[in-house]
Amino acid sequence: MNNSAFREKHIAISEGRFIALNKVIFVDERGRKREWESADRLNTKGAVMIIGHLMPSNRILITRQFRPPTGKYVLEFPAGLIDPGEAPEATAKRELLEETGYHGLLTFCSCPVYSSAGLSGEATNIAIVEINDYDFAAGAPTPHQEDSENIEIFAVKTAELHDFINQAIARGDGIDSKLLTFMMAQEFFHA
Repeated sequence: MNNSAFREKHIAISEGRFIALNKVIFVDERGRKREWESADRLNTKGAVMIIGHLMPSNRILITRQFRPPTGKYVLEFPAGLIDPGEAPEATAKRELLEETGYHGLLTFCSCPVYSSAGLSGEATNIAIVEINDYDFAAGAPTPHQEDSENIEIFAVKTAELHDFINQAIARGDGIDSKLLTFMMAQEFFHA
């Protein structure tokens, strides 16, 4: 069954500055009227997650920041919201520079994908940016974080990612599911 078979209506239950809680009323595959609750971001087309791959050292950029909904620091890939009228590719370049200070060659940007489709319609584009280590031979660049951001940046060798994540878990950090999936894929396909 294709997506056009569903007729839906979104009704606002509550709305804050950045997120709305909606009731989604739809007709399912069997013609039954159903209801669902959804948390959705306001004023954005979605988000971009960036896998910053430093070459030839084969390191990836990982951020650590406090995430209030989890009540803990979370390890994740650099990421950010797509501004109105902005292409996901432009967001990837902008957010990588803002959060980490790094820049490089955007080699891939996915279609929108969903990480928690049972809770939210928020879509994330996954971007890969190849970063030349030699461009940063003098050391790590200075990030250009917003005043509300306090993001730590790590450049971790992919071969050491498992240990890096286990150390973070031992100190009580949370791990973003996309980062853990990346680590598991690296181990599975490169074993």
